[in-house]
Amino acid sequence: MSHHPPNPPVIHSFASPDVLTSSLASFVVKAQKEAIDKKGRFTIALSGGSLPKQLSGLIGNPAVKWDMWQVFYADERVVPLNHPDSNHALCDAQLFSKVPIPKHNIHTIDTSLLSDLEELSDAYEQELIKEFAQKDAARFPVFDLILLGMGPDGHTASLFPGHELLAEEDRWVAYIEDSPKPPPKRITLTYPVINHALRVVFVAVGEGKADILSEVLDFPEKGLPSSRVKPVHPGQLFWFVDEKAAAKLQVTSQEFKL
Repeated sequence: MSHHPPNPPVIHSFASPDVLTSSLASFVVKAQKEAIDKKGRFTIALSGGSLPKQLSGLIGNPAVKWDMWQVFYADERVVPLNHPDSNHALCDAQLFSKVPIPKHNIHTIDTSLLSDLEELSDAYEQELIKEFAQKDAARFPVFDLILLGMGPDGHTASLFPGHELLAEEDRWVAYIEDSPKPPPKRITLTYPVINHALRVVFVAVGEGKADILSEVLDFPEKGLPSSRVKPVHPGQLFWFVDEKAAAKLQVTSQEFKL
């Protein structure tokens, strides 16, 4: 564990969702380039919701080296991969089906294990171990980039307010059977994994996010799940928000520069 305190979050507020989308694409491409230059691959975890749509700036972008990507899901609903509730189905429809990424570079849940949450989450943890354990010898995997959204209750991935999973310190992947938001059964990366990433980016857009964004960033002591994302040094935390989402923020944002 690092002895340095976590870096403070860097907040970038954009005039419109379109400007955010193009800036986010530039940020992802830069993170990808640094990772590939250093170790020949780019490890990324994604969540669902509105996030895949906000990655549309990567489609048709010649700087993206899709064959070098190793994609995991920050959380996934325990449903078949073609189910409307599946994060993979959403990411595939809005992003991966439109780009030349090799299918085996996208790490989905093992749908033969949907009836056994313990086995399912263990199997997904094994996928992570296969990708990370030999190459990044550490207690927890070190993703190059984790992209997250935030729910209206301040949840992120499938880490919900007041839930016992907020205190999980050992497992890489955990399951939840009682999600307050349907569907109830999900698996999720845990805080130790999220907080060991080199870069974590939250994306929040629209006036519907203004109140909760202020609560998460201006009052982190309340301990909402999104406030608990604090990558250990040298990891960095970024927020990409539009002006409507940022309308009630007291903390200052910084101009976006690569």
